[in-house]
Amino acid sequence: MLGKPISYITPFTLLDYPHKSACILWYVGCNMRCLYCYNPEIVLGKGTISFEEAKQFLLKRVGLLDAVVFSGGECLIHKDIIAHISEIKKIGFKIKIDTNGSKPKILGELIQQRLVDYVALDYKALPKKFEGITKSKLFKPFEDSFKMLLNSTIDFEIRTTYHSDLISVDEIQEMIAYLTDNHYTGNYYIQQFKNDVKTLGNLPNSYTNLKEKLENTSSIPVIFR
Repeated sequence: MLGKPISYITPFTLLDYPHKSACILWYVGCNMRCLYCYNPEIVLGKGTISFEEAKQFLLKRVGLLDAVVFSGGECLIHKDIIAHISEIKKIGFKIKIDTNGSKPKILGELIQQRLVDYVALDYKALPKKFEGITKSKLFKPFEDSFKMLLNSTIDFEIRTTYHSDLISVDEIQEMIAYLTDNHYTGNYYIQQFKNDVKTLGNLPNSYTNLKEKLENTSSIPVIFR
């Protein structure tokens, strides 16, 4: 992608990399248009920070931060992303990738080159709802990424953003069954939709108390955020 690749930097977080202090590089652009996305300025906007500027920022954080999170948008659509991650890894930071799973080849290269330490994989929906929610036909690449992570030694998590108008409680239970059928045993993070925020799909508020409805029914650990 042309131009500056990064929208902005979150300089410090204790929430985005388990048990690590980190910063987040928010890469612009995405190959999905999820209706509940509340980062339209990242998905549709232009970057304001070059990679070199971000690197200079990170060089000043050596010894102060443990890790760097590459997020978006979808950071793996950027043609230079492997080189960017490699440079930051050489500085000494742990690397986390937030991804929608649509670029399994790139993810595979990062794993093979040992450039990534942790992955958060967005699990949008099962095939019957995937295209309607994401406005893409990228379930198969997501599935390839998921199975690749299952067969790797990389620490990773699965997460879903839930909106009551888009996915029913029964469909969430079907999504959990898909994970267990594929022998996923880690935590499943469900991110409740933030009401009263601007989204790509201009969605109404989400009201279902999903936590109460799923309590004690899941075969894997479900954690609500």
